[in-house]
Amino acid sequence: MHRPPLDAERLRRDLAESPELSFFSRIDVVESTGSTNADLIAHAGEPDADRRVLIAEAQERGRGRHERTWVSPPRAQIAMSTLVRLRGIDPAVLGWLPLLTGVAVVDGVRAVTGLHANLKWPNDILIDGRKVSGILAEVASGAGAPAVVVGVGLNVSLAQDELPVPHATSLTLAGAPDVDRIELALALLREFARRFTDWSAADWDIADVAREYRNRCGTIGAEVRAELPGGRVLTGIATDVDEHGRLLIGDRPVAAADVTHLR
Repeated sequence: MHRPPLDAERLRRDLAESPELSFFSRIDVVESTGSTNADLIAHAGEPDADRRVLIAEAQERGRGRHERTWVSPPRAQIAMSTLVRLRGIDPAVLGWLPLLTGVAVVDGVRAVTGLHANLKWPNDILIDGRKVSGILAEVASGAGAPAVVVGVGLNVSLAQDELPVPHATSLTLAGAPDVDRIELALALLREFARRFTDWSAADWDIADVAREYRNRCGTIGAEVRAELPGGRVLTGIATDVDEHGRLLIGDRPVAAADVTHLR
């Protein structure tokens, strides 16, 4: 399978020339690294770290939620992290950043591929019930304005025998062949920049973010099984997401769980 490399110069040129992308201070592309999140966390104390983007063609130690590993063949995915400082934010609403990122990824995928992606709580992206993308946010620095690194892993051209788990998919397998990864990366960045800017301008009020999230979340209204910390299991209808980003199963809030949509 032909998998061309990302054109770093084109990405930088678009960053410099597009008003929508002027939000970002810098974008780098590396052939391989352990973890794009870890790399940006290591640079969090530098003066130019804010709004910096790092994309890797391959990750050796990519991470997902609960320290799960995330791997992919080189040039078959988008492995991208962004560091942002959230000045003046109430730490109680920081958890909405990865949910906002999930909305941005859904809209970017829909715009470029035409596929009907949606969200599974909290921030997995599904197509036809199969996971195509995951998001991991990590606090890089709590001193002063919180610095958070948000990583996105998106399966683009993986074949069936390259999928990490049976319930995964890729954009190619979902019916979007020959996806231009540069166009896709730029779409994700534009959506993230627009939504982050609007959120900041609203003084970190979560009303609009929550509404957009609910509109794209396929978990709401579904019967789910939630595996809670300590081995407990909760089954029921997911009714909503509350103001803290917790999933409501019936009227019970769930902050951390592995959630399965029941068919």
